[in-house]
Amino acid sequence: MKLIVGLGNPGAEYRSTRHNAGFMALERLAERHGLDGPKSKFHAAVVEGRIGNETVMLMQPMTFMNRSGLAVGDAVRFYKLPIEDVLVVVDDTALPVGSIRVRSSGGTGGHNGLADIQRVLGSNKYARLRVGIGEPKIGEHRIPLKDYVLGPFTDDQLDALPSALRKACDAIECWLASDVYETMNRFNERETTDTNSSGDTPKT
Repeated sequence: MKLIVGLGNPGAEYRSTRHNAGFMALERLAERHGLDGPKSKFHAAVVEGRIGNETVMLMQPMTFMNRSGLAVGDAVRFYKLPIEDVLVVVDDTALPVGSIRVRSSGGTGGHNGLADIQRVLGSNKYARLRVGIGEPKIGEHRIPLKDYVLGPFTDDQLDALPSALRKACDAIECWLASDVYETMNRFNERETTDTNSSGDTPKT
C-alpha cells in the first residue's frame, strides 16, 4: 500500500483556490486511472485502487490545512506504513505555475499542512511533490500571502496549470514504479536560488 496525500481545504469555496493544488493533482490522477470514489475514511476523502503494480490510497484530508496530520497519521498507523511509502502533494509559491519539484524530505517552510503532518509523524523523511502556484503578487502588485494562496488562479495561471497537474501525475506514477530518487532525477528542473536551505518556501 502506498499513501498519496493531496493537501487542500474542504468546501466549495476553496475548491478552485491556489492552496488546493494538491487536491487538484489527486483528482486528476484518479480520473486518469479510472479510480472510483471518493469515500469517507480517516477524517479524509479517499480513493483506493491500483496504479500499475501498486495498491494505492489517494487521500484528501477533510480537516482543513492546519490539521492535515490527523488523517495522515491515522492511515499510517492503521496500515503500519513505512514513511517511505508516503508522498505528500503540496502547493508552493517558490515555483511558477506550470512547474513541479520532488523532494525526498525537508522542512515545512512555514506550510501549515506540512507542519502538522511532520508533527504527527515525528519525522520530515516523507517524500513531497511541490506544485508551483507562483509568487504572491498580481502583476507588480504584491498581496498578503494568505489572501494569495486562498485566492483563485488568474486566467494566465489557469492556462499553465494543466501542464503542472499532468507533470504531477506523471511524477507520482514514476514514484510508484521506482522510487523518490529516480523521480527527482526525471522531474526536477535546474535548482534556482528562490528556495531556502530546507527545500521549502514560507507559506501559510
